[in-house]
Amino acid sequence: MCRMVIKLLLSSLLSACLAHAAQAQSRDAGPAERIWVLRAGALIDGVSPQARSAQEIIVRGNRISDIYPRGTRALPPGAKVIDLGTATVLPGLIDCHTHLFLQGEVPDAGGYDVQLLKFPASYRAARAVVAARRALEQGFTTIRDVETEGAGYGDVGIRQAVEEGYIPGPRMFVATRGISSTGGYNLEGYAPEITVPKGVQIVDGPVEARKAAREQLDHGADWIKVYMTHRSWVDATGALVSQPTLTVEELHAIVDEAHGWHRRVACHAYNGIGLQRALDGGCDSIEHGLEMTDAQIAQMVKQGTWYVPTLSVYYYDLDPENTPSGQRDRKRISTHEVSFRKALRAGVKIAFGTDVGGFVWTDPIAQEFAREVEFGMTPMQAIQTATGRAAELLEQRGQLGVIAVGARADIIATAQDPLKDVNALKAVEFVMKDGAVFKAAAGSSPD
Repeated sequence: MCRMVIKLLLSSLLSACLAHAAQAQSRDAGPAERIWVLRAGALIDGVSPQARSAQEIIVRGNRISDIYPRGTRALPPGAKVIDLGTATVLPGLIDCHTHLFLQGEVPDAGGYDVQLLKFPASYRAARAVVAARRALEQGFTTIRDVETEGAGYGDVGIRQAVEEGYIPGPRMFVATRGISSTGGYNLEGYAPEITVPKGVQIVDGPVEARKAAREQLDHGADWIKVYMTHRSWVDATGALVSQPTLTVEELHAIVDEAHGWHRRVACHAYNGIGLQRALDGGCDSIEHGLEMTDAQIAQMVKQGTWYVPTLSVYYYDLDPENTPSGQRDRKRISTHEVSFRKALRAGVKIAFGTDVGGFVWTDPIAQEFAREVEFGMTPMQAIQTATGRAAELLEQRGQLGVIAVGARADIIATAQDPLKDVNALKAVEFVMKDGAVFKAAAGSSPD
């Protein structure tokens, strides 16, 4: 009898242990993997030269697991269907030049300076949170935010909040503080006996330059942003002139340090000496590039330097035509178009960037596509600057900017065909980021 009781107790204990182990294993496995089936009228995959019609995309978790012609296979068990009808489906868009901590500051309200002098860091962070959401609403599932304009390492915190799910926003590659030289960045024009904050980290000499890069990388920078030119004007001959900032030696120290960390360097450069120093110092991308010579373009092709032109922002807030600053504004526009067309013909690697923040986040970020097409790109080329090509710049080829098996499930849709009119991308109706639906038009909710 005693032996039987002991046996029953041992059996009960073993059953309890097995049940506990099964529960623990279930908890460790987490919830069942979510499966979506997206039905597309047309599919632009971000790298192919042509769209495909009537496709189905299978999303498991946060990855794309299959793509095939619509209706040719049985649906996976437990899958939820999102039928997008005749909509054109594309990879989530990538903007490679944004400023979350800028809001298209109005000169009459204090312009750039008021942010650093009067706005609390908490207020600027709150505005950045709204900007991040606005980017995602417009279908930009990834951004490269190229420095915080005096907000320190605020972009690192916003990135973390997005990654941990506290706020909605795009995937972020951040450049933290930015770097320039003495006399090379705002704030300016104050009494010399007053020390005012600067919008970037100021360095002088290769030692300080390398140390700044190390600090920023140590504090979470994915990219280093360097200003190689500052103010610009039109000289007596009618030529655009830009003040150079860092020397080749200073830039080389930054590039060498960043590359040692397997990070890259973006160089703000308008034209002239500063742009040449950026190329000679080994920068990975030229930002803006308002005026580039044939020799500089050839050097970019040879070195594999990327071009992020940010065309649209220069059409905002032009000063009166009969003023020196107004003449500068118009010269920037005319030389920029010429440079873009030459770079395109020469085969320079071009990635999409807007400088949004330089204009308000309530304006369509996708307005840049129309400028690219106006200046010589086909609609498909323009779209690829913000998908497959932008992913290459970010060293995310095959992971972002593409609808392909194994890629991140960043997927958007437009009701109209952007290959007929790229302005269709101003009205993105469906947004999925990392396999989660953020925005869905009426009638496209899952069955």
